[in-house]
Amino acid sequence: MDEAAGNSNLALDRLRTLLRSGRLDADGKLPTERALSQTFGVSRRAVRRALEVLEAEGLIWRRQGSGTFAGRRPDGWSEHVDSIVAGTDLMEVMEVRLRVEPQLAQLAAMRAKSVDIERMYELIKKIYESTDADGRELWDGALHRQIAQCAGNQLFLAIFDVINRVRQDEAWQVIRERARSASKTRTVTYDQHTAIVEAIAARDPAKAGEAMRQHLLTLQESLIRITSLDHHEPKIKKELA
Repeated sequence: MDEAAGNSNLALDRLRTLLRSGRLDADGKLPTERALSQTFGVSRRAVRRALEVLEAEGLIWRRQGSGTFAGRRPDGWSEHVDSIVAGTDLMEVMEVRLRVEPQLAQLAAMRAKSVDIERMYELIKKIYESTDADGRELWDGALHRQIAQCAGNQLFLAIFDVINRVRQDEAWQVIRERARSASKTRTVTYDQHTAIVEAIAARDPAKAGEAMRQHLLTLQESLIRITSLDHHEPKIKKELA
C-alpha cells in the first residue's frame, strides 16, 4: 500500500469536502466505507478513522445496519413527534395553529428583515403557480415556516415544526387538496397570504396577526365542510340505494 492509500488525514479532508458539497441524498446518507475507500483512493482503515473523527465532532452519526448519515444523531424526538401527530386529527391541528400562528405573524411583523419579506413574496408566487397538490403543500409550508422563523423565537419555531409535521402525512395532503377544490379557495388563499405579508412588511403586528387568523379560519371552515361531507356520504348513499 502506498502512503496515500493509508492517509487518514487525506480521507478526512475529502470527507469534509463531501459533507459540504450538497451531493448527498436527501436523507444525508453517506456511501459505504468500501465505496468511499475506492472513490478517495485510500484504505478502508483510513476512511474508518476519518469517520470516527467526524462522528466525535458531531458532523455524522451511524445507525447499526443502516449506514452513516450527515448531521447530528437524532435524539428520539422525531419518533416522539410522529407519535403525537399520529394520535391527533386535523381539527386538533387547526385549533393549535389558530392559537400559535397569529402570534408568530405578530412577532414577524416586528422582527422580519427586508430580505425575509422578499422571500415571503416569492413563496406566495410559487404557491399560486404550483400545478399539483404536492407542490402547493411544499411551498405553503415553506411560507408559513418562513413567517415562524422570522418571529425570532426558537421555542415557538420548535412548536411550529411539530404542528407542521402533519404535512408529511398523505392523508393531510389529500384532504387539503379536496378542500381547496371544493371551496375554490386558490385565489382567496393568494389574497390572504398577500395580506399577511403586506402587514408584516408594514410592521403592523395587530394587522398581521388578524390576517393570519382569518386565513386559518378559512382553511378550518373548508376542512370542516369536507370532513362533514365524508361523514354524511355513506348515509346518503344508503338512502339512495
